[in-house]
Order: sequence, then C-alpha cells, then structure tokens
Amino acid sequence: MDIKKVPGNTITRDVKNLAEPTGNIYETCVILSKRANKIAMDEKKELSKKLEDFKNERDTKDEVFENKEQIEISKYYERLPKPGLIAISEFENNELYYKVANNENIIK
Repeated sequence: MDIKKVPGNTITRDVKNLAEPTGNIYETCVILSKRANKIAMDEKKELSKKLEDFKNERDTKDEVFENKEQIEISKYYERLPKPGLIAISEFENNELYYKVANNENIIK
C-alpha cells in the first residue's frame, strides 16, 4: 500500500459501499479494526526498533537527552496516516485478504 495515496484526514464514506464486499457492515468493521490494529502494532515495533539505537545506558527518568534525529523519526511517524485510514483504503482498493469462519463449525 502506498501511504502517500491514503488521505491524511477522515472523509465521509457511504456505509452501504463499505458493507458491499462482505454483505454485513459489522463484519466489515471487524475486518477493518483487526487490520488497523495489525498496522498500529507493526508501526509501533518499527518505531521502537529505530528509537532503540538512540537508547543510552546513562539515561534515567531525570536525565533525558534530546537528539534531533530521534525527534525527526518521531515526527515522521506522527505525520503518517492513522492505521484506521490505511485499513479502509486497503479495503476499498481490494488489497485485503480475509475469510469468514464457516458457521457449520459453531457448536450450539
């Protein structure tokens, strides 16, 4: 997914169009929320890994040094589109793979 094509702000979407691929708006919401959570976790891991390079053994809660590179990396991640917007964009462009569990396997 090209992040540059994802809108930075929320836009109004027709619920009927979002529900069309699954036939159920609630299933669509579950798919989008799971994908948004996955994107957020991946971004968090990536940011943590990049910021780990700047970690210093001497740093304590009282003594934190600001680093310009560290601040720039953090600002870059703050400017990225929100994970929910990325998930919706992927869903609308048919870039998400999902499958629905079979109802026959549910024990009542």
